[in-house]
Amino acid sequence: MEVTEKRIEEATVAYIPYMGSYEKIPELMQEVGQWMEDKGLEMTGLVYGTYFNSPEDVSEDKLQYEIGFGFKGSVMPEGKIGIKEIPEHTVLAAMHKGAYTEIGPVIHAVIEYAVDNNYDIVGPISEAYFNDPMVTPEEELLTEVRIPVIKR
Repeated sequence: MEVTEKRIEEATVAYIPYMGSYEKIPELMQEVGQWMEDKGLEMTGLVYGTYFNSPEDVSEDKLQYEIGFGFKGSVMPEGKIGIKEIPEHTVLAAMHKGAYTEIGPVIHAVIEYAVDNNYDIVGPISEAYFNDPMVTPEEELLTEVRIPVIKR
């Protein structure tokens, strides 16, 4: 597995913050995607999850995360849907191919790389999803783990 440093472009996103089981992720993705479609927004291709804590540290009902989609245009937040700008930033990134439930070792490897190579982690872990789990076989799913960093 290769870990690379890269710049992530600024993005406008629609998202839903959530606390609870990761089993809710597909439903949240569908909800955000449907809302964007209903609003006629042009999606940019960014589909992500940002994870503010870990199942290694908290119980399932205390997991905090957000699921979002990048888009072009302007719209106001509505109901559970938030809108925000994610500024351009630097991340350490690595690709994972396979089931979402098997991504833990990739996350640990990127964190270890950061520590070993004098990076400070400056934000929560994000995962960018590159294909649709509704039509892609689990073993073919592509996910990029992204950890925001600054070099010491």
